[in-house]
Amino acid sequence: MRLGLHVGYWGLGLTAEQQLDIVREAESAGFHSVWAAEAYGSDTATVLAWLAANTDRIKVGSAIFQMPGRTPAMTAMTAATLDNISGGRMLLGIGSSGPQVAEGWHGQPFARQLQRTREYVAIVRTALAKERLEFEGEVYTLPLPDGPGKALKLTISPVQDRIPIYIAAIGPKNTQLTGEIADGWLPTFFSPEHVGEFRALLEEGAARADKAIDDSFDIAPNVNVSIDDDVDRARDAVRPLLALYVGGMGSKDKNFYNALVRRYGYEDAADEVQDLYLSGKKDDAAAALPAELIDQTSLCGPKEQVAERLAVYRDAGVGTLICSPMAFDPEERKGMIRDLAELV
Repeated sequence: MRLGLHVGYWGLGLTAEQQLDIVREAESAGFHSVWAAEAYGSDTATVLAWLAANTDRIKVGSAIFQMPGRTPAMTAMTAATLDNISGGRMLLGIGSSGPQVAEGWHGQPFARQLQRTREYVAIVRTALAKERLEFEGEVYTLPLPDGPGKALKLTISPVQDRIPIYIAAIGPKNTQLTGEIADGWLPTFFSPEHVGEFRALLEEGAARADKAIDDSFDIAPNVNVSIDDDVDRARDAVRPLLALYVGGMGSKDKNFYNALVRRYGYEDAADEVQDLYLSGKKDDAAAALPAELIDQTSLCGPKEQVAERLAVYRDAGVGTLICSPMAFDPEERKGMIRDLAELV
């Protein structure tokens, strides 16, 4: 099992110099990769280009590029460029985001996501292979018919023969699709205790493509980490972010993270956290999260307890554990990076 570092959204109280120092600490500690996110603030590509230019060995991954924010061809261009800048270290993670961001920020309809993702990945792979881009699907048609559009080829070559494509998926059907068409899976709030049902979905999808979910397929969950001798204090560091997603990331009727927690068996807690969060009681929502849910989906507590959980993730078949240290102080964050490297 390899370690990845998730720097999340840009800023959050850290300067550019502090963020780079943290990433270099991870590189020195032997971390496999660093990943950056985007929502409706900082973009991922710029952060990855900057990190790639200031590191030597650590791989750079998008977690994620928002599909509604880029055409498939633009994603291929960006991935190829980053692969060149980094000397072949690019890991391409994509995802559909959510309806509020897709339609409210990017002005793109949040519809037919399974077919859209299938076609999107096919177009990206065609472009990265430097094949002439001609595609006729249910969502995308390239070139547009009856116009001046021309079937073009990417003018630069990626360094890697095949840039790995990861898909961020939560729902059952999207997880199946990930097993079918992707090289890796980027789950959020992953519970290794439920890996059986997740693996079954991935394997069902892989079987459709006549392949297997084996060591060549990377299960790469993003896991919040809070290493602290006081386990309750460690959990408290994770609570605000988990409450944001379970309670407020989406609407009352469509919140993928809330639905995920329900599938884990926390229906009552999911209702309570969402009701509190949407009514503006964010602290109460965070306090209402069960300790068991936090422990299942995060790495919290003393080093000895974290070491035990790391073994559970490894046994669950995780290939790359992408860690988000829950500390705003840069020295605390670097300390957690060193502790994780030692434990793994």
